[in-house]
Amino acid sequence: MAAASEEAIKQFSVLMEQLEEPLKTTFQNVHQGYPRGTLLRFLKAREWNVPKAYKMLMDCLNWRLQNEIDSVLAKPILPADLYRSIRDTLLVGLTGYSKQGQPVYAFGVGLSTFDRASVNYYLQSHIQMNEYRDRVVLPGASEMSGKQINTCLKVMDMTGLKLSALNQIKMLSTITAVDDLNYPEKTETYYIVNAPYVFSACWKVSAHILDLFFGCWHSYIFPVN
Repeated sequence: MAAASEEAIKQFSVLMEQLEEPLKTTFQNVHQGYPRGTLLRFLKAREWNVPKAYKMLMDCLNWRLQNEIDSVLAKPILPADLYRSIRDTLLVGLTGYSKQGQPVYAFGVGLSTFDRASVNYYLQSHIQMNEYRDRVVLPGASEMSGKQINTCLKVMDMTGLKLSALNQIKMLSTITAVDDLNYPEKTETYYIVNAPYVFSACWKVSAHILDLFFGCWHSYIFPVN
C-alpha cells in the first residue's frame, strides 16, 4: 500500500506542476508551503484514485477563483452587528493544542441556533473560519511543532441539543457540502460530549442525518460524561 500511495502522490504532483496562473497562486494559498499534505488529503477523499482526486482539487481551485476565496478574510460581514449576531449564535473557538500539536476546536453544537441571518451569511462566516484555520492556525501549529500539521481535533458539546435543531438541516447540509468538496480530510477526530437522549435516539435512527452536523469525519469518540 505504501508503494502504491507514493506512486499516486508522484503522479498527482506531476499533474499539479503543470498549473498556470491564477490556479497556481490559489493552490499555494491552499497548501501553505506543504503541497504534499494537500495532495494526500484529496487522494484520501477520493480513495487514492489520481484522476478523481485531480478533478476534485481542480474543481476546488476553480471554486476558489470564482468565489474570490483567497480574499475572503478581508471581506467583513456588514453591518457589524449582523456579523456579531452570526458569531454569537455559532459557538466555536480554538481551545488549545493536542500533544501531537494539532489545534483543538470546541463547538457548542447544542446551543448554536443559526437563526440570525440567511444561509449565505452563515456560509461566508464558516468559510472565513476555515480559511483562518488553514492559513493562520495550522501554519502556526506547524511552526511550533517543527513538522507539518494539516488536521485538527474537534470537541462537539451537545449540551442543550433539541430536536428542533433538525430544522437547520438545509443550512447545515449546504455548509457540509462546501467542506466535503473544498476542505476534505481536515479533521482527524471528533469528540462528542454531553450528548443528551435526543442525540442517541437520532443516532440510532440515522447516522447520516447527524453527519450533516459534523461534515466529513474520520472517527467519532464518545467520552463518558
